[in-house]
Amino acid sequence: MAAGAAQAQGARDTISIVGSSTVYPFTTTVAETFGKGSGFKTPKVESTGTGGGMKLFCAGVGVQHPDITNASRRIKPSELDDCRKNGVADIIEIKVGYDGIVVANSKKAPTYQLTRKDLWLALAKEVPDPKGGDKLVANPYKSWKEIDPALPDNKIEVLGPPPTSGTRDSFVELVMDVGCKDFPAMKALEAADAKRHKAACQTLREDGAFIEAGENDNLIVQKLEANPGALGIFGYSFLEENLDKVHGSLVDGHSPTFEEVADGKYPIARELFIYVKKAHIGVIPGIKEFIAEYTSEKAMGKDGYLADKGLIPLPDAMLKAVQADVKAGKVLTGL
Repeated sequence: MAAGAAQAQGARDTISIVGSSTVYPFTTTVAETFGKGSGFKTPKVESTGTGGGMKLFCAGVGVQHPDITNASRRIKPSELDDCRKNGVADIIEIKVGYDGIVVANSKKAPTYQLTRKDLWLALAKEVPDPKGGDKLVANPYKSWKEIDPALPDNKIEVLGPPPTSGTRDSFVELVMDVGCKDFPAMKALEAADAKRHKAACQTLREDGAFIEAGENDNLIVQKLEANPGALGIFGYSFLEENLDKVHGSLVDGHSPTFEEVADGKYPIARELFIYVKKAHIGVIPGIKEFIAEYTSEKAMGKDGYLADKGLIPLPDAMLKAVQADVKAGKVLTGL
Protein backbone atom coordinates (compact mmCIF):
# COMPACT_ATOMS: atom_id res chain seq x y z
CA MET A 1 0.00 0.00 0.00
CA ALA A 2 2.71 2.48 1.06
CA ALA A 3 4.92 1.55 -1.88
CA GLY A 4 1.92 1.96 -4.21
CA ALA A 5 1.31 5.43 -2.73
CA ALA A 6 4.94 6.32 -3.38
CA GLN A 7 4.60 5.23 -7.02
CA ALA A 8 1.30 7.07 -7.46
CA GLN A 9 2.89 10.37 -6.51
CA GLY A 10 5.18 10.41 -9.52
CA ALA A 11 8.56 8.98 -10.34
CA ARG A 12 11.89 9.93 -8.77
CA ASP A 13 15.01 8.21 -10.06
CA THR A 14 17.55 9.63 -7.58
CA ILE A 15 17.91 8.49 -3.98
CA SER A 16 17.27 11.34 -1.51
CA ILE A 17 19.31 11.41 1.71
CA VAL A 18 19.22 13.98 4.55
CA GLY A 19 20.51 14.22 8.12
CA SER A 20 23.65 14.45 10.22
CA SER A 21 26.52 16.76 9.25
CA THR A 22 28.90 14.25 10.90
CA VAL A 23 27.74 11.30 8.79
CA TYR A 24 27.38 13.50 5.67
CA PRO A 25 31.01 13.10 4.43
CA PHE A 26 30.83 9.30 4.75
CA THR A 27 27.48 8.99 3.00
CA THR A 28 28.60 11.44 0.30
CA THR A 29 31.71 9.31 -0.35
CA VAL A 30 29.55 6.16 -0.68
CA ALA A 31 27.10 8.06 -2.93
CA GLU A 32 29.90 9.22 -5.25
CA THR A 33 31.43 5.72 -5.43
CA PHE A 34 27.98 4.23 -6.06
CA GLY A 35 27.18 6.79 -8.78
CA LYS A 36 30.41 6.04 -10.63
CA GLY A 37 30.22 2.26 -10.55
CA SER A 38 26.61 1.08 -10.24
CA GLY A 39 24.69 2.29 -13.28
CA PHE A 40 22.35 4.24 -10.95
CA LYS A 41 22.32 8.00 -10.50
CA THR A 42 24.47 9.48 -7.73
CA PRO A 43 22.24 9.90 -4.66
CA LYS A 44 21.49 13.45 -3.50
CA VAL A 45 22.85 14.00 0.04
CA GLU A 46 21.91 17.04 2.15
CA SER A 47 23.34 18.07 5.52
CA THR A 48 20.37 19.08 7.71
CA GLY A 49 21.53 17.90 11.15
CA THR A 50 20.31 14.70 12.78
CA GLY A 51 17.18 16.25 14.29
CA GLY A 52 16.28 18.07 11.08
CA GLY A 53 16.83 14.90 9.08
CA MET A 54 14.58 12.85 11.37
CA LYS A 55 11.82 15.44 10.97
CA LEU A 56 12.02 15.25 7.17
CA PHE A 57 12.42 11.45 7.11
CA CYS A 58 9.50 10.83 9.48
CA ALA A 59 7.10 13.23 7.70
CA GLY A 60 5.70 10.49 5.45
CA VAL A 61 6.05 7.91 2.70
CA GLY A 62 6.25 8.99 -0.94
CA VAL A 63 8.63 10.60 -3.41
CA GLN A 64 8.40 14.03 -1.76
CA HIS A 65 10.00 12.55 1.40
CA PRO A 66 13.63 11.37 1.82
CA ASP A 67 14.51 7.71 1.47
CA ILE A 68 17.39 7.67 3.97
CA THR A 69 18.52 9.82 6.88
CA ASN A 70 21.99 10.01 8.45
CA ALA A 71 22.19 10.19 12.25
CA SER A 72 25.02 10.80 14.70
CA ARG A 73 22.92 9.28 17.47
CA ARG A 74 20.22 6.63 17.66
CA ILE A 75 16.67 7.57 16.66
CA LYS A 76 14.70 8.82 19.70
CA PRO A 77 11.48 7.08 20.81
CA SER A 78 9.59 10.34 20.12
CA GLU A 79 10.96 10.39 16.55
CA LEU A 80 10.00 6.76 16.03
CA ASP A 81 6.49 7.66 17.22
CA ASP A 82 6.36 10.55 14.72
CA CYS A 83 7.45 8.21 11.93
CA ARG A 84 4.74 5.70 12.77
CA LYS A 85 2.03 8.38 13.10
CA ASN A 86 2.91 9.50 9.56
CA GLY A 87 2.84 6.00 8.07
CA VAL A 88 6.60 5.40 8.11
CA ALA A 89 6.20 2.00 9.70
CA ASP A 90 9.13 -0.13 8.54
CA ILE A 91 12.53 1.45 9.17
CA ILE A 92 15.86 -0.31 8.66
CA GLU A 93 18.47 0.85 11.20
CA ILE A 94 22.10 0.43 10.09
CA LYS A 95 25.00 1.15 12.43
CA VAL A 96 27.81 2.32 10.15
CA GLY A 97 30.68 2.90 12.61
CA TYR A 98 31.92 5.13 15.40
CA ASP A 99 33.01 8.72 15.73
CA GLY A 100 34.76 10.81 18.36
CA ILE A 101 33.55 14.29 19.27
CA VAL A 102 36.54 16.59 19.45
CA VAL A 103 37.14 19.87 21.26
CA ALA A 104 39.64 21.48 18.91
CA ASN A 105 41.47 24.75 18.46
CA SER A 106 43.84 26.45 16.04
CA LYS A 107 47.35 25.05 15.66
CA LYS A 108 48.53 28.62 16.28
CA ALA A 109 47.54 28.07 19.95
CA PRO A 110 48.61 25.43 22.51
CA THR A 111 46.74 22.13 22.87
CA TYR A 112 44.31 22.13 25.80
CA GLN A 113 44.26 19.36 28.40
CA LEU A 114 40.68 19.27 29.65
CA THR A 115 38.46 17.12 31.80
CA ARG A 116 34.72 16.71 31.32
CA LYS A 117 34.36 18.52 34.66
CA ASP A 118 36.29 21.50 33.19
CA LEU A 119 34.06 21.52 30.13
CA TRP A 120 30.88 21.43 32.21
CA LEU A 121 32.08 24.30 34.43
CA ALA A 122 32.99 26.29 31.31
CA LEU A 123 29.76 25.68 29.39
CA ALA A 124 26.88 25.09 31.82
CA LYS A 125 24.35 27.91 32.17
CA GLU A 126 24.28 27.48 35.96
CA VAL A 127 27.05 26.10 38.18
CA PRO A 128 27.63 25.65 41.93
CA ASP A 129 28.51 28.94 43.61
CA PRO A 130 32.35 29.17 43.67
CA LYS A 131 32.02 30.70 47.17
CA GLY A 132 30.61 27.38 48.43
CA GLY A 133 27.31 25.90 49.49
CA ASP A 134 24.61 24.08 47.53
CA LYS A 135 23.33 27.12 45.62
CA LEU A 136 23.52 27.27 41.81
CA VAL A 137 24.41 30.61 40.25
CA ALA A 138 24.61 31.99 36.70
CA ASN A 139 27.96 30.82 35.30
CA PRO A 140 30.55 33.38 36.46
CA TYR A 141 33.58 31.88 34.70
CA LYS A 142 35.07 34.14 32.02
CA SER A 143 38.43 32.44 31.36
CA TRP A 144 39.75 28.86 31.34
CA LYS A 145 42.33 29.81 33.99
CA GLU A 146 39.50 30.61 36.45
CA ILE A 147 38.34 26.99 36.11
CA ASP A 148 41.81 25.45 36.48
CA PRO A 149 45.03 27.49 37.03
CA ALA A 150 46.85 25.01 34.74
CA LEU A 151 44.65 26.03 31.76
CA PRO A 152 45.44 29.02 29.49
CA ASP A 153 44.35 32.51 30.52
CA ASN A 154 42.03 32.69 27.49
CA LYS A 155 38.45 33.87 27.35
CA ILE A 156 35.96 30.98 27.29
CA GLU A 157 34.66 30.98 23.72
CA VAL A 158 33.40 27.68 22.32
CA LEU A 159 31.82 27.24 18.88
CA GLY A 160 29.43 24.32 18.82
CA PRO A 161 26.46 22.71 17.12
CA PRO A 162 22.80 23.81 17.41
CA PRO A 163 20.04 21.85 19.23
CA THR A 164 19.02 20.07 15.99
CA SER A 165 22.44 18.40 15.83
CA GLY A 166 23.16 14.83 16.92
CA THR A 167 26.64 16.03 17.87
CA ARG A 168 25.03 18.44 20.34
CA ASP A 169 22.87 15.63 21.79
CA SER A 170 25.92 13.37 22.16
CA PHE A 171 28.05 16.15 23.67
CA VAL A 172 25.36 16.81 26.28
CA GLU A 173 25.08 13.10 27.11
CA LEU A 174 28.80 12.23 27.09
CA VAL A 175 30.29 15.46 28.48
CA MET A 176 27.74 17.65 30.27
CA ASP A 177 25.88 14.80 32.04
CA VAL A 178 29.18 13.25 33.15
CA GLY A 179 30.96 16.52 34.03
CA CYS A 180 28.28 17.70 36.45
CA LYS A 181 28.26 14.53 38.56
CA ASP A 182 31.09 15.13 41.04
CA PHE A 183 29.88 18.34 42.66
CA PRO A 184 28.24 18.10 46.12
CA ALA A 185 25.77 20.85 45.11
CA MET A 186 24.67 18.80 42.08
CA LYS A 187 24.31 15.62 44.17
CA ALA A 188 22.14 17.55 46.64
CA LEU A 189 20.02 18.91 43.78
CA GLU A 190 19.60 15.43 42.26
CA ALA A 191 18.31 14.12 45.60
CA ALA A 192 15.90 17.06 45.95
CA ASP A 193 14.66 17.55 42.37
CA ALA A 194 15.77 15.12 39.63
CA LYS A 195 14.12 17.13 36.84
CA ARG A 196 15.82 20.38 37.85
CA HIS A 197 19.12 18.49 38.24
CA LYS A 198 18.86 17.13 34.68
CA ALA A 199 18.15 20.62 33.29
CA ALA A 200 21.07 22.11 35.25
CA CYS A 201 23.47 19.42 33.99
CA GLN A 202 22.39 19.75 30.35
CA THR A 203 21.64 23.44 29.73
CA LEU A 204 24.38 25.34 27.91
CA ARG A 205 25.29 28.99 28.49
CA GLU A 206 23.54 31.72 26.52
CA ASP A 207 25.83 34.62 27.46
CA GLY A 208 28.19 34.39 24.48
CA ALA A 209 30.68 31.86 25.93
CA PHE A 210 29.02 29.08 23.90
CA ILE A 211 28.23 30.10 20.33
CA GLU A 212 25.90 28.05 18.12
CA ALA A 213 27.80 27.83 14.85
CA GLY A 214 25.27 25.94 12.70
CA GLU A 215 25.46 22.51 11.07
CA ASN A 216 28.49 23.31 8.88
CA ASP A 217 31.50 21.83 10.68
CA ASN A 218 33.90 23.15 8.04
CA LEU A 219 32.72 26.66 8.93
CA ILE A 220 33.69 26.03 12.59
CA VAL A 221 37.20 25.04 11.43
CA GLN A 222 37.48 28.27 9.41
CA LYS A 223 36.36 30.32 12.43
CA LEU A 224 38.94 28.61 14.66
CA GLU A 225 41.66 29.52 12.17
CA ALA A 226 40.53 33.15 12.30
CA ASN A 227 40.25 33.15 16.11
CA PRO A 228 43.09 31.18 17.80
CA GLY A 229 41.59 31.88 21.25
CA ALA A 230 38.41 29.90 20.53
CA LEU A 231 37.62 26.19 20.79
CA GLY A 232 35.23 24.26 18.54
CA ILE A 233 33.14 21.09 18.96
CA PHE A 234 32.72 18.75 15.96
CA GLY A 235 33.19 15.18 14.73
CA TYR A 236 36.60 13.45 14.53
CA SER A 237 36.55 13.18 10.72
CA PHE A 238 36.61 16.99 10.42
CA LEU A 239 39.67 17.07 12.70
CA GLU A 240 41.42 14.47 10.56
CA GLU A 241 40.60 16.43 7.38
CA ASN A 242 42.02 19.64 8.87
CA LEU A 243 45.08 18.54 10.85
CA ASP A 244 47.10 21.23 9.09
CA LYS A 245 44.85 23.89 10.68
CA VAL A 246 43.55 22.55 14.02
CA HIS A 247 44.43 20.06 16.77
CA GLY A 248 42.21 18.26 19.26
CA SER A 249 42.30 18.78 23.03
CA LEU A 250 43.08 15.91 25.36
CA VAL A 251 39.94 14.96 27.30
CA ASP A 252 40.37 13.11 30.60
CA GLY A 253 43.95 12.37 29.54
CA HIS A 254 43.11 10.85 26.14
CA SER A 255 43.76 12.23 22.66
CA PRO A 256 41.11 12.22 19.91
CA THR A 257 42.98 9.82 17.61
CA PHE A 258 41.69 7.01 15.41
CA GLU A 259 43.34 4.44 17.71
CA GLU A 260 42.03 5.92 20.99
CA VAL A 261 38.46 6.14 19.66
CA ALA A 262 38.63 2.61 18.17
CA ASP A 263 39.99 1.21 21.46
CA GLY A 264 37.21 2.87 23.46
CA LYS A 265 39.73 4.91 25.49
CA TYR A 266 38.76 8.35 24.23
CA PRO A 267 35.73 9.28 26.37
CA ILE A 268 33.64 11.30 23.89
CA ALA A 269 32.80 8.68 21.28
CA ARG A 270 29.42 7.64 19.82
CA GLU A 271 27.77 5.33 17.29
CA LEU A 272 26.79 6.56 13.83
CA PHE A 273 23.74 5.34 11.90
CA ILE A 274 21.75 5.55 8.72
CA TYR A 275 17.99 4.88 8.64
CA VAL A 276 16.27 3.57 5.51
CA LYS A 277 12.56 3.71 4.64
CA LYS A 278 11.68 0.14 3.66
CA ALA A 279 8.55 1.26 1.76
CA HIS A 280 10.79 3.11 -0.73
CA ILE A 281 12.96 0.07 -1.55
CA GLY A 282 11.93 -1.20 -4.99
CA VAL A 283 10.12 2.08 -5.71
CA ILE A 284 13.05 4.52 -5.84
CA PRO A 285 15.70 2.88 -8.04
CA GLY A 286 18.96 1.74 -6.45
CA ILE A 287 18.24 1.90 -2.70
CA LYS A 288 18.90 -1.79 -2.11
CA GLU A 289 22.11 -1.64 -4.15
CA PHE A 290 23.22 1.58 -2.39
CA ILE A 291 22.79 -0.06 1.05
CA ALA A 292 24.78 -3.07 -0.18
CA GLU A 293 27.60 -0.73 -1.25
CA TYR A 294 27.50 1.19 2.04
CA THR A 295 27.68 -1.95 4.22
CA SER A 296 30.28 -3.72 2.07
CA GLU A 297 33.71 -4.69 3.38
CA LYS A 298 35.33 -2.33 0.83
CA ALA A 299 33.39 0.63 2.29
CA MET A 300 32.81 -0.10 6.00
CA GLY A 301 35.56 -2.66 6.64
CA LYS A 302 38.64 -1.88 8.73
CA ASP A 303 40.65 -1.23 5.56
CA GLY A 304 37.69 0.25 3.69
CA TYR A 305 37.50 3.60 1.97
CA LEU A 306 35.36 5.11 4.77
CA ALA A 307 38.15 4.45 7.31
CA ASP A 308 40.36 6.54 5.01
CA LYS A 309 37.80 9.34 5.46
CA GLY A 310 37.97 9.12 9.27
CA LEU A 311 35.15 6.68 10.08
CA ILE A 312 36.08 4.41 13.00
CA PRO A 313 35.00 0.99 11.68
CA LEU A 314 32.83 -1.57 13.43
CA PRO A 315 34.57 -4.73 14.72
CA ASP A 316 34.46 -7.55 12.13
CA ALA A 317 31.79 -9.58 13.98
CA MET A 318 29.54 -6.52 14.30
CA LEU A 319 29.96 -5.65 10.61
CA LYS A 320 28.99 -9.21 9.65
CA ALA A 321 25.89 -8.93 11.89
CA VAL A 322 24.94 -5.61 10.23
CA GLN A 323 25.39 -7.17 6.77
CA ALA A 324 23.18 -10.14 7.79
CA ASP A 325 20.47 -7.81 9.12
CA VAL A 326 20.54 -5.74 5.92
CA LYS A 327 20.33 -8.86 3.77
CA ALA A 328 17.32 -10.04 5.80
CA GLY A 329 15.69 -6.60 5.57
CA LYS A 330 15.40 -6.47 9.37
CA VAL A 331 13.33 -3.50 10.55
CA LEU A 332 13.38 -1.54 13.78
CA THR A 333 10.63 -2.89 16.06
CA GLY A 334 11.26 -0.81 19.17
CA LEU A 335 13.86 0.96 21.27
